Amino acid sequence: MEIIEITEQNFEKEVLNSDIPVLVDFWATWCGPCRMQAPIIDELAGEVSGVKFAKLNVDENGSLAQQYRVMSIPTLIVFKEGKVVASAVGLQSKGAVKEMIGV
Repeated sequence: MEIIEITEQNFEKEVLNSDIPVLVDFWATWCGPCRMQAPIIDELAGEVSGVKFAKLNVDENGSLAQQYRVMSIPTLIVFKEGKVVASAVGLQSKGAVKEMIGV
């Protein structure tokens, strides 16, 4: 599945109103661990169905980062039916991310 770029404009439609779980990767271009997390998310997006994968640049969408209390990046948050069901801060292994999304 393709990774969706999340902005403040499409967050409600793509994340909160999604009929399948959504993993949102809160990241920034200057963040080294975020660049290490990206290929893991890309790989899972190609392997796992029934979950939407999304990236949210915290520098461009600061109010969403604040709203979900993202203090450090990368932060991964799983939304299901518009609610946060899991989250993790820092670089996560492929196994840890799979566990977060329930596969």
